[in-house]
Amino acid sequence: MSGWSMIRIATILVYLFLFAPVAVVILLAFNANQFGGFPIEGFSLRWFEALWNNDAIVRAFKTSLLLGFLTSAVSTTLGTLAALAMVRYDFPGKRTISTLLVAPILIPEVVLAVALLLFLQALSMPKSFGLLLMGHVVFTLPFVVLVVQARLVSIRRDVEEAAMSLGATPIQTFFEITLPLMMPAVMAGMLFSFTISFDDITGTLFWKPGGVETVPTQIFAMLRNSISPEINALGAVMVIFTVALPLVAASIARVMAMRKLRASNRKTQIA
Repeated sequence: MSGWSMIRIATILVYLFLFAPVAVVILLAFNANQFGGFPIEGFSLRWFEALWNNDAIVRAFKTSLLLGFLTSAVSTTLGTLAALAMVRYDFPGKRTISTLLVAPILIPEVVLAVALLLFLQALSMPKSFGLLLMGHVVFTLPFVVLVVQARLVSIRRDVEEAAMSLGATPIQTFFEITLPLMMPAVMAGMLFSFTISFDDITGTLFWKPGGVETVPTQIFAMLRNSISPEINALGAVMVIFTVALPLVAASIARVMAMRKLRASNRKTQIA
């Protein structure tokens, strides 16, 4: 057996080890038996129906969606502006600020969660949804900055200068030239921040106020009491949602890129 064959087999085994538990959870979500286990006794959607009728889970899902959308909106806006400043402008302390922006990725999340909580307690600020949102923004912002920065570096500066030389203002140049060119990276950063916020549990456990539950913390609370088949159904919904969202976004981006390509080809043919 060649070395490459062994590498392929090892890679397949690693992927099986990583994704087999996810597949088991999804399979058990459709198990008709109340006590999850193999072999599966029958196919049923009863646990998804029970999930839909569970007010606590529905409320947690709405909270996670709201928190994810707000986090992605704030992180994408701030991260795009920060990446633009880091790449396009020179100013004192640029390297220090760049390091601070990326630092949350290097720090373990539990350390970051405890540090932010202690800092706000020192300021006599109680736990709130705003604190939870701020914590998620701090944790997701570096991903947006890094992705948008990588895209901005590849955008030639002379394209923007050509637009301004033809009479466009800096704001017009940004919205009509720079932003469309870096839009794929902006959308990727938005997806990163949304999925990270939606799936986060470590920081959320420290930052959330009493009575507010997200989907991960709701699953954690349910697991402490008992192992219910509803947990498998909720886990399956989370897996499908977090996997389907990037795939749908990639498909939309691909369709938009094809439309732009066709439009540019038409303009070239007319010219």
